[in-house]
Amino acid sequence: MKRCLIVFLLLVAASAATPLHAQRISTANMKLLHSYDDSLQDYGDKMLDEQLATDRLRADSMFTRLLVKALRVPNSFYFQFDSMQMAPVLYPADSSFRIITWHIPMNDDGYRQKGAIQMNTSDGSLKLFPLFDISDYSDDLLDSIRGTQNWVGAVYYKIIEHAVGNQKVYTLLGYDENSDLTSRKWIDILRFDQQGEPRWGGDFFLVKNDSIFPPGSKRYLVEYKKEGRAHVNYDEEDSLIVMDHLVSETGEPEKRYTLIPGGDYEAFKWENDHWTFIDKLYMQNAGDGNEPKPMTILDDNGNANEDALMKQSEKNIEKAQEQEKKQAASQQKKNEKAPPKKSSKKGN
Repeated sequence: MKRCLIVFLLLVAASAATPLHAQRISTANMKLLHSYDDSLQDYGDKMLDEQLATDRLRADSMFTRLLVKALRVPNSFYFQFDSMQMAPVLYPADSSFRIITWHIPMNDDGYRQKGAIQMNTSDGSLKLFPLFDISDYSDDLLDSIRGTQNWVGAVYYKIIEHAVGNQKVYTLLGYDENSDLTSRKWIDILRFDQQGEPRWGGDFFLVKNDSIFPPGSKRYLVEYKKEGRAHVNYDEEDSLIVMDHLVSETGEPEKRYTLIPGGDYEAFKWENDHWTFIDKLYMQNAGDGNEPKPMTILDDNGNANEDALMKQSEKNIEKAQEQEKKQAASQQKKNEKAPPKKSSKKGN
């Protein structure tokens, strides 16, 4: 049940993780953490695959308890839990904290998100903020700055760091299975207040179109038809959050379960301490080649993206051929400059 998607998110998260100093963990504790990691993956599999909701919830309970137990190991912050494929682990560039998120399929085709923020402490002790998803119990998920007790849940796959004055602002991209009709992508803001408490949301989005971004909204929502594969990706090269422009299959854009990618692209660009909305992103101005967003080898469902694989293979071949040509040219120059070798044979 969505295992492939979680694997994809984990791969994205792992590729963005800041290198850590695992040598701070003692040999005995490292062995213990590896054992915990394997057990966490086992419970994670059950949490996604068990047929009965009661069994999935039981597995989640065991997973949560074991995760907290593992995080209590001194300097656990430096252990990345590579086996825990259903719960991506994200670090910002400054490694001041990390965030771990996952979801549980419920009985009514809904999903509950769970997560925790672990702070990087100087003495290696545990400072943890559990996150409690209230998405199913809130009438308006866009309207307010929230704390850990009323978090708008998502499984995060990217974190982007900026400095605004003396404060760090972290932008997180997350996925939410939501329901049997729609899926969601969230762009949310994370900051820490003067007491060091996490705060979600903020006035960091400049969008002129009230129909897609109601005034006063503190986070950005992309909601679309189930399995619609709408992309919200971060383009590292151009520093853009690139999104599919959505259109209604039935001419009813107010019904989010009819929205699918229409072939055009939108974006957010970080300017003057805000994400400024770009309603039309021209393909020649962004991305790699003709792609207006980063190319991924796996799609949002974890399936192989054959076009991406082919294009990447062609690039690899071209690079290898260029490298061979450069090496051959370099060797030819060396041969031309080298003095002729004298024969070691004596004449008769």
